[in-house]
Amino acid sequence: MPRKQRPWFPGAIYHITCRGNRKTPIFYDREDYLYYQYLLKKTNRRHPFNLHAYCLMPNHTHLLLETTVSPPGEAMGYLNTQYAKYINRKYDLVGHVFQGRYGASLIDSMMYLIDVSRYIHQNPVAALMVLNAEDYEWSSYSHYIAAGLDPGVKVKTEYILSQFPAPKQENYKSFIEGAEYGDIVRRAPVL
Repeated sequence: MPRKQRPWFPGAIYHITCRGNRKTPIFYDREDYLYYQYLLKKTNRRHPFNLHAYCLMPNHTHLLLETTVSPPGEAMGYLNTQYAKYINRKYDLVGHVFQGRYGASLIDSMMYLIDVSRYIHQNPVAALMVLNAEDYEWSSYSHYIAAGLDPGVKVKTEYILSQFPAPKQENYKSFIEGAEYGDIVRRAPVL
């Protein structure tokens, strides 16, 4: 039986998740996280997309990905295959690294988009790995709160930040830390 085809069109934005097989780790050390980030950049050159947010957790990943010219399956197939080869080779393992096909939820509204960005950036806090989202090294949160920062993976922050009043980065940080979006917009000065 063929897989159910996922909806796709240029400009579609997805919350993509990939979990380790049997919920086992997919990152074992710093080098693994760095290699995944390298592969993310390489994948983007081969199968272009806009990355709006990401978080690499020990046993799963989150990507907030906007397609441009090809469906997300092309990029994810390449990324997951290359990373699985790396892990199996490095740790002398065999078999699946990822649990089944990647998950993809189509983002259908701006509010859903910014809520997913909060969910992604708060994931390490919810997992009790850090006290503050900004303390987690393996996410795109630093791209949002530190102007001009480019630690390697290109993240397109402008689209989500454009939904927040000035000062955009401070208001986004307040939102990530728990402020309600409506409260942030209401307290913005009228220009």
